[in-house]
Amino acid sequence: MHSDLFYQSGNLCQLSIGRGVSVSTAEREHWEGSAPAAAIGSMVVFQSAMALTVPLLLALGPSAATWLRLIGASAVLWIVARPRYEELSRRAILIAGLLGVATCGMAVFYAEAIARIPLGMTTAIQFLGPLGVAVAASSGLRSAMWAALAGLGVVLLALTRSGWSVDPVGIGFALGAAAAWAGYILLTKRVGQAFAGLGGLTVSLTVAAMVATPVGLITLKDGASGWAMAASAVLGVLVPVVPYGLEMLALRRMTPRAFGVLMSLDPAISTLAGFLLLHQAISAQRAVGILCVVAASVGASLRGTANS
Repeated sequence: MHSDLFYQSGNLCQLSIGRGVSVSTAEREHWEGSAPAAAIGSMVVFQSAMALTVPLLLALGPSAATWLRLIGASAVLWIVARPRYEELSRRAILIAGLLGVATCGMAVFYAEAIARIPLGMTTAIQFLGPLGVAVAASSGLRSAMWAALAGLGVVLLALTRSGWSVDPVGIGFALGAAAAWAGYILLTKRVGQAFAGLGGLTVSLTVAAMVATPVGLITLKDGASGWAMAASAVLGVLVPVVPYGLEMLALRRMTPRAFGVLMSLDPAISTLAGFLLLHQAISAQRAVGILCVVAASVGASLRGTANS
């Protein structure tokens, strides 16, 4: 669950996680050994949680499980954040509502994808969202090369000589998640300007839960157990907390460029989590495809930070 209210154009380290932190130059230059470990730990925790969530997705239905997670997260935020009434202007609610639609699409499409195709493949394809925004914010041949490399990676992930390597519907959902993530990134800055603190996040997650309600109710599997439903709601509260805290720790102790490069490893870590926890096979072609996406993300992150 992304929870950023700030976005700096062209900076992939903030785009890729949808979070931003204001730190001083001295803090950015102060590198501590715990910072890289915190950044990597954030990805490990989040991707492991996503892998362990797959059984719940299958038990409840991907969209239904995601809907329950959104309800849990938004309910807690209303208790903790308590948005101020004076912030809730018509324009602010509209912008936060649009962000909520993007958040809903990102979460639901991602869940539908990982229920059909390997976790690492889904994460790699979804990375096209922030990567595309970073490339669009830049210009020149080098940016086009990173985009082409990422596209080659997705082709290697999705296709073989005999046709689709996995369910094409899953690929479509992953691409939908990438598009929604790009929209999320573009809307985040405007929501951060309209709200203080976590007010915008609270409103947007509430809208996301409302938008997901019809499809969640329709797709909720018959006979779904109460414990599975409760577990999904609890995950909506717990899963973001530890990764978010670790990312905050890392961003206060390392440069944005270094952080962006580390976060580019997310597809590889996701693949490893799928292999270890879900026993999802990794073919040589898929490994090369994921490496292409990681390399493109690293390249765009370095270039984006240099231009920012």
